Amino acid sequence: MLDFSVTDRARAVLDDLGAALEAGDIDRAAALFVTDCHWRDLVSFTWNIRTMEGPDQVADMLRAQLGHIKPTGWHLDENEAPGEEDGIITAWFRFETAVGRGQGLVRLRDGRIWTLLTALQELKGFEEAKGFARPLGAKHGAGKNRPSWKEEREAEAAELGYTRQPHTLIVGGGQGGIALGARLRQLGVPAIIVDKHDRPGDQWRNRYKSLCLHDPVWYDHLPYLKFPDTWPVFAPKDKIGDWLEMYTRVMELNYWTRSACKSASYDAATGEWTVVIDRDGQEVTLHPKELVLATGMSGKPRLPTFPGMERFRGEQHHSSAHPGPDAYAGKKVVIVGSNNSAHDIAAALWEHDADVTMVQRSSTHIVKSDSLMEIGLGALYSEEAVAGGMTTEKADLIFASLPYRIMHQWQVPIYDRIRERDADFYAGLEKAGFRLDFGDDDSGLFMKYLRRGSGYYIDVGASQLIIDGQIRLAHGQVQEITENGVLLDNGQELPADLIVYATGYGSMNGWAADLIGQDVADKVGKCWGLGSDTTKDPGPWEGEQRNMWKPTQQPGLWFHGGNLHQSRHYSLYLALQLKARQAGIDTPVHGLQEVHHLN
Repeated sequence: MLDFSVTDRARAVLDDLGAALEAGDIDRAAALFVTDCHWRDLVSFTWNIRTMEGPDQVADMLRAQLGHIKPTGWHLDENEAPGEEDGIITAWFRFETAVGRGQGLVRLRDGRIWTLLTALQELKGFEEAKGFARPLGAKHGAGKNRPSWKEEREAEAAELGYTRQPHTLIVGGGQGGIALGARLRQLGVPAIIVDKHDRPGDQWRNRYKSLCLHDPVWYDHLPYLKFPDTWPVFAPKDKIGDWLEMYTRVMELNYWTRSACKSASYDAATGEWTVVIDRDGQEVTLHPKELVLATGMSGKPRLPTFPGMERFRGEQHHSSAHPGPDAYAGKKVVIVGSNNSAHDIAAALWEHDADVTMVQRSSTHIVKSDSLMEIGLGALYSEEAVAGGMTTEKADLIFASLPYRIMHQWQVPIYDRIRERDADFYAGLEKAGFRLDFGDDDSGLFMKYLRRGSGYYIDVGASQLIIDGQIRLAHGQVQEITENGVLLDNGQELPADLIVYATGYGSMNGWAADLIGQDVADKVGKCWGLGSDTTKDPGPWEGEQRNMWKPTQQPGLWFHGGNLHQSRHYSLYLALQLKARQAGIDTPVHGLQEVHHLN
């Protein structure tokens, strides 16, 4: 009996798939997948971000798209040897479509495809101006009255938005807007970023002063320009603010500060937007073809309306407006909520001698930052991973290759190890009365983040203060706000000089409602969440982040947000979609998200 190598087996399946697709034999292609397969496509086949589940959905997609996409050139990546573990073969590959070049990762089970990732990496004829394609910069030779680089940049800044319209307008200049702006710059798409703050990076600088990244540095690079080797593992907010400001200048982004969007409307006949901007007191009207709301993964702060709030004699504000702990030494503070912001703010207030009580209204997932870094992220994003040859781009694709429907299969064992490692820590929290959870299916932080975007804390110190009783706990729902504090539904009254509402944020389509209109927000539907039917993530199942980084039901309207990792990775696929439209490439979208009006 012949003993085929792992490479031979991977190549055989890939060759069969490529041949079937080139021949247009959809039944033959679908037969190469196991019955519980998942094909996750990032723009290359679907002009969408979409996961096909099962051979029938694979076949449906191919029937709709194969004639347009015309995939060819399927071959194993010569730089990555296939591997096998627990009977699963994993192999990297490359391919081409009629208009682009892609990269992918396949997992084979019993000789057939179990998971398949296909990701568009570049458009033919519109490659990024980087590497061997980077601009020369210097203008060798002689010529009269040639403008300098500085003069060219000044001319561009003076023209774009006035005598020349941007193709894409990005609303929001945090990490999402900046990352997308950098991608579009490299693709030659005229774009403007508008932001209401005084300087790039002020979105970070203006938050409570103890804020720092809870994700490690290897997870948080921006496109093209990675943090230096001297960068701290967990960066303080002001350091991030400085980096973002520097990045906008180095990457030559057209970034309008002190600029607020007043209104936006879409003309379906012309296929363009009319957007009115207040630019530092001057009204400017822009007419972009594409409008991107890059205002974060969340919408507006969700400030509750508890009875009696108007009669409270002290100070009260949402966590997003918290100025920091300096003014509250000796004060009684009640924090309503137990998420990341609640813990960070509570710890900082304790450090400044405030008397802090946290109101836990529902259970919260806690994971220690060092455990998350070493066990949860270490294989992909760590110094050891980099030393072993792992690049940021490769790590991003590996992570993206895990279909959301079955991602918990990889996450549950990770959090089982974390719970075992940190058993004493969790026992201490429970003894202190803290109500813990690890998600509806014990899959931990990432799935909770993807499904609902909240309900967790990456511990950087506040948990020990709770264990030690330095930050007090109260449980229950807020019944009303009294003149002097917070009354819970169990009858407990908590005196307060300050109430901080760490009560989260609404859906991003709230920004669309304010800027464009409620009708458009309703047309688009909810942003974020998978439709997993778990806590705070009602169905039906979407299988991808709702409305993020992909076409929406409103032509020309896009949403971009998330953490630094998502801003970096998904900005590529959003930029490619925008470039394709600017270049006049046909982009037939498969599986446009249906609208479900969710609470």
